[in-house]
Amino acid sequence: MESFVPNSDNARAYRSALGQFGTGVTVVTTNSDWGRIGITANSFSSVSLDPPLILWSVAKGSKRYPPFSESDHFAIHVLGAEQADICNGFAGKADAFDGLDCCENEQGVPLINNCLARFECRKSAVHDAGDHAIMVGEVLNVTLRSGAPLLFHSGKFGEFSAT
Repeated sequence: MESFVPNSDNARAYRSALGQFGTGVTVVTTNSDWGRIGITANSFSSVSLDPPLILWSVAKGSKRYPPFSESDHFAIHVLGAEQADICNGFAGKADAFDGLDCCENEQGVPLINNCLARFECRKSAVHDAGDHAIMVGEVLNVTLRSGAPLLFHSGKFGEFSAT
Protein backbone atom coordinates (compact mmCIF):
# COMPACT_ATOMS: atom_id res chain seq x y z
CA MET A 1 0.00 0.00 0.00
CA GLU A 2 1.35 3.42 -0.96
CA SER A 3 0.20 6.79 0.40
CA PHE A 4 1.23 10.18 -0.97
CA VAL A 5 0.18 13.78 -1.44
CA PRO A 6 -0.36 14.30 -5.20
CA ASN A 7 2.09 16.75 -6.78
CA SER A 8 4.18 17.16 -9.93
CA ASP A 9 6.83 14.73 -8.65
CA ASN A 10 4.36 11.83 -8.47
CA ALA A 11 1.91 12.70 -11.25
CA ARG A 12 2.28 9.22 -12.82
CA ALA A 13 1.39 7.52 -9.53
CA TYR A 14 -1.60 9.84 -9.15
CA ARG A 15 -2.82 8.93 -12.67
CA SER A 16 -2.36 5.24 -11.80
CA ALA A 17 -4.47 5.69 -8.68
CA LEU A 18 -7.21 7.40 -10.72
CA GLY A 19 -7.01 4.52 -13.20
CA GLN A 20 -8.11 2.12 -10.47
CA PHE A 21 -11.63 3.46 -10.91
CA GLY A 22 -13.17 1.45 -13.72
CA THR A 23 -15.28 3.53 -16.08
CA GLY A 24 -17.36 3.26 -19.16
CA VAL A 25 -16.00 4.78 -22.35
CA THR A 26 -17.59 7.58 -24.36
CA VAL A 27 -16.92 9.62 -27.46
CA VAL A 28 -18.16 13.20 -27.40
CA THR A 29 -18.87 14.90 -30.74
CA THR A 30 -19.77 18.38 -31.92
CA ASN A 31 -19.80 20.50 -35.04
CA SER A 32 -17.43 23.46 -35.14
CA ASP A 33 -15.60 25.86 -37.42
CA TRP A 34 -13.13 22.96 -37.85
CA GLY A 35 -15.98 20.77 -39.09
CA ARG A 36 -17.18 17.71 -37.21
CA ILE A 37 -14.99 16.79 -34.29
CA GLY A 38 -14.87 14.10 -31.60
CA ILE A 39 -12.93 13.21 -28.48
CA THR A 40 -12.73 10.11 -26.28
CA ALA A 41 -13.75 10.76 -22.67
CA ASN A 42 -14.31 8.59 -19.63
CA SER A 43 -15.23 11.58 -17.46
CA PHE A 44 -18.97 11.17 -18.05
CA SER A 45 -21.62 11.24 -15.34
CA SER A 46 -25.29 11.88 -14.83
CA VAL A 47 -26.05 15.03 -12.84
CA SER A 48 -29.83 15.38 -12.63
CA LEU A 49 -32.96 13.53 -13.72
CA ASP A 50 -35.19 16.62 -13.59
CA PRO A 51 -34.07 18.46 -15.58
CA PRO A 52 -32.08 15.78 -17.44
CA LEU A 53 -28.44 16.90 -17.09
CA ILE A 54 -25.14 15.12 -17.72
CA LEU A 55 -21.50 16.22 -17.47
CA TRP A 56 -18.12 15.43 -18.95
CA SER A 57 -14.67 17.02 -18.62
CA VAL A 58 -12.22 18.20 -21.25
CA ALA A 59 -8.58 19.22 -20.77
CA LYS A 60 -8.05 22.93 -21.41
CA GLY A 61 -4.68 22.07 -22.97
CA SER A 62 -6.30 19.84 -25.60
CA LYS A 63 -6.35 21.12 -29.17
CA ARG A 64 -10.01 20.04 -29.12
CA TYR A 65 -10.92 22.21 -26.14
CA PRO A 66 -11.73 25.40 -28.12
CA PRO A 67 -14.32 23.81 -30.45
CA PHE A 68 -16.10 22.10 -27.53
CA SER A 69 -16.02 25.19 -25.31
CA GLU A 70 -17.45 27.33 -28.14
CA SER A 71 -20.14 24.90 -29.26
CA ASP A 72 -23.74 25.14 -28.01
CA HIS A 73 -24.55 21.46 -28.71
CA PHE A 74 -22.75 18.14 -28.37
CA ALA A 75 -23.51 14.43 -28.22
CA ILE A 76 -22.12 11.82 -25.85
CA HIS A 77 -21.89 8.25 -27.18
CA VAL A 78 -21.56 5.39 -24.66
CA LEU A 79 -19.58 2.68 -26.44
CA GLY A 80 -20.30 -1.03 -26.53
CA ALA A 81 -17.71 -3.74 -25.83
CA GLU A 82 -17.15 -4.25 -29.56
CA GLN A 83 -16.40 -0.54 -30.21
CA ALA A 84 -12.85 -0.15 -28.81
CA ASP A 85 -11.67 0.82 -32.31
CA ILE A 86 -13.98 3.86 -32.23
CA CYS A 87 -12.55 4.88 -28.85
CA ASN A 88 -8.97 4.48 -30.07
CA GLY A 89 -9.71 6.46 -33.24
CA PHE A 90 -10.95 9.51 -31.38
CA ALA A 91 -8.29 9.22 -28.68
CA GLY A 92 -5.70 9.81 -31.38
CA LYS A 93 -7.36 12.30 -33.70
CA ALA A 94 -10.34 14.63 -33.81
CA ASP A 95 -11.65 13.56 -37.22
CA ALA A 96 -11.87 9.76 -36.87
CA PHE A 97 -15.29 9.63 -38.54
CA ASP A 98 -14.11 7.85 -41.70
CA GLY A 99 -15.81 4.48 -42.04
CA LEU A 100 -18.21 5.08 -39.14
CA ASP A 101 -21.99 4.79 -39.44
CA CYS A 102 -22.88 8.43 -38.71
CA CYS A 103 -25.58 11.01 -39.30
CA GLU A 104 -26.23 14.54 -38.03
CA ASN A 105 -28.98 15.93 -35.82
CA GLU A 106 -30.90 19.18 -36.41
CA GLN A 107 -28.07 21.18 -34.80
CA GLY A 108 -25.46 19.64 -37.12
CA VAL A 109 -23.88 17.53 -34.36
CA PRO A 110 -22.38 14.30 -35.75
CA LEU A 111 -24.09 11.24 -34.28
CA ILE A 112 -22.37 7.85 -34.21
CA ASN A 113 -24.94 5.13 -34.75
CA ASN A 114 -25.18 1.79 -32.90
CA CYS A 115 -23.67 2.93 -29.60
CA LEU A 116 -25.13 1.54 -26.36
CA ALA A 117 -26.53 4.96 -25.53
CA ARG A 118 -26.37 8.39 -27.12
CA PHE A 119 -27.22 11.66 -25.40
CA GLU A 120 -27.84 14.70 -27.61
CA CYS A 121 -27.29 17.81 -25.50
CA ARG A 122 -27.50 21.57 -25.39
CA LYS A 123 -24.66 23.06 -23.35
CA SER A 124 -26.09 24.23 -20.03
CA ALA A 125 -22.95 25.36 -18.16
CA VAL A 126 -19.17 25.24 -18.21
CA HIS A 127 -17.29 25.16 -14.91
CA ASP A 128 -13.60 25.84 -14.41
CA ALA A 129 -11.89 22.84 -12.82
CA GLY A 130 -8.11 23.25 -12.70
CA ASP A 131 -6.56 22.07 -15.96
CA HIS A 132 -9.98 20.84 -17.17
CA ALA A 133 -13.40 22.35 -17.81
CA ILE A 134 -16.58 20.58 -16.73
CA MET A 135 -19.18 20.69 -19.50
CA VAL A 136 -22.78 20.30 -18.32
CA GLY A 137 -25.38 19.47 -20.93
CA GLU A 138 -29.15 19.39 -20.91
CA VAL A 139 -30.19 16.14 -22.57
CA LEU A 140 -32.57 16.81 -25.47
CA ASN A 141 -32.76 13.30 -26.94
CA VAL A 142 -31.62 9.80 -25.97
CA THR A 143 -31.00 6.74 -28.16
CA LEU A 144 -30.54 3.38 -26.44
CA ARG A 145 -29.81 -0.26 -27.32
CA SER A 146 -28.95 -3.33 -25.29
CA GLY A 147 -25.47 -4.83 -25.18
CA ALA A 148 -22.30 -5.14 -23.13
CA PRO A 149 -20.40 -1.91 -22.30
CA LEU A 150 -16.81 -1.09 -23.18
CA LEU A 151 -15.00 -0.57 -19.88
CA PHE A 152 -11.64 1.02 -19.05
CA HIS A 153 -9.48 0.15 -16.03
CA SER A 154 -5.75 0.66 -15.37
CA GLY A 155 -5.08 1.69 -18.95
CA LYS A 156 -6.80 -1.34 -20.47
CA PHE A 157 -10.15 -2.13 -22.06
CA GLY A 158 -12.34 -4.86 -20.66
CA GLU A 159 -15.88 -6.10 -20.32
CA PHE A 160 -18.34 -6.43 -17.46
CA SER A 161 -18.59 -9.78 -15.74
CA ALA A 162 -21.44 -10.27 -13.28
CA THR A 163 -20.58 -11.90 -9.95
